Amino acid sequence: MQILHIISSARGAESYSTQLSQGIIDKLTAAHPNSTVVARDLAKAPFPHLEEAHLQAYFTPAEGRSAEQQEAVRHSDEAIAQVMAADTLVIGVPFYNFTITSSLKSWLDHLTRANITFRYTPTGPEGLITGKKVYLAIASGGIYSEGPMQPYDFATPYLRWMLGFLGMTDVTVARAEGVKLPEFQSTALQKGLDSVTV
Repeated sequence: MQILHIISSARGAESYSTQLSQGIIDKLTAAHPNSTVVARDLAKAPFPHLEEAHLQAYFTPAEGRSAEQQEAVRHSDEAIAQVMAADTLVIGVPFYNFTITSSLKSWLDHLTRANITFRYTPTGPEGLITGKKVYLAIASGGIYSEGPMQPYDFATPYLRWMLGFLGMTDVTVARAEGVKLPEFQSTALQKGLDSVTV
């Protein structure tokens, strides 16, 4: 099994989402000892936000791209190649201002390419990244899986929809939530990890 670990927290080793995602990877590698893990730290090596050069390059046939366009499309090609090579994705998702980090959004933007990772058909869009298992390791200061704050979770529904649009529909969500609340802080990480069966 090849595992792709996407890290999107800027907090390094102190990040709950990174600790949770690493815990999931530890479970996966224990169950599948011959696995290999490729880590992509979006905080240390972020993808650039999409600009006109990127969009022009995406819609220019490869054989007609200028040197500038070839460089502009490089990040997207790398992101797509890493995902296509993986059997399993483990994505660390810190909850920033009720949604995902801008670095994770940029990664998704570079991953989303018409006729490469999705296509439109007469019956609607079709995702082309199939056969993948995805784990979302979501960490939040409050409780957003239920209760009065649930409507303010704009991260989980978006990621489920976006990954599904690209063809990744087998998604498991693990949550380390309430990490800023004294009554939940000490158990949040373990509770999230215990919720995952591999």
